[in-house]
Amino acid sequence: MSFFALILLFAGLGIVLGYAAIRFKVEGDPIVDQIDKLLPQTQCGQCSFPGCRPYAQAIANGEADINQCPPGGEAGIAALADLLGVEAKPLNAENGEEKPKMVAVIDEDICIGCKLCIQACPVDAILGAPKQMHTVIAAECTGCELCIPPCPVECITMEPVAKTLTLWSWDKPDSTKHKEVP
Repeated sequence: MSFFALILLFAGLGIVLGYAAIRFKVEGDPIVDQIDKLLPQTQCGQCSFPGCRPYAQAIANGEADINQCPPGGEAGIAALADLLGVEAKPLNAENGEEKPKMVAVIDEDICIGCKLCIQACPVDAILGAPKQMHTVIAAECTGCELCIPPCPVECITMEPVAKTLTLWSWDKPDSTKHKEVP
């Protein structure tokens, strides 16, 4: 008899917990999601946060400024300023400088298979096995450069991403070359 009472008690508690999970569901902070979508998702840590999502959370909480992300550059700062309704600021030079999008390339003839680059990669874009050569999955690489410092044989270089139709953009004109027409 007590066995059935326990089953009924647990079933009742399960129903109550299920209802509470649906009724009191906590939605994520939509502003954090919007900020996170504007960040480049390099997970490089140049902003002094461990990734783009924690940086987005800090911006939303007012704990970080919008100009801390070198991979996002001036365009990222402008998009964040527009979203948050604040004035855009120049990129904070203490965090680094804006660079073109890069991808890691491993010289497979030099690679000794130490796995240090695999452990350093925040997005699992490096493939390899112990004491075997490693390679970078270019489509997954965010260009964060975190794999370069731990490499003992310096076989990793950063190369600019080839421009395709999806990555192409107009170069900014040099305003010093324009002459005014009299």
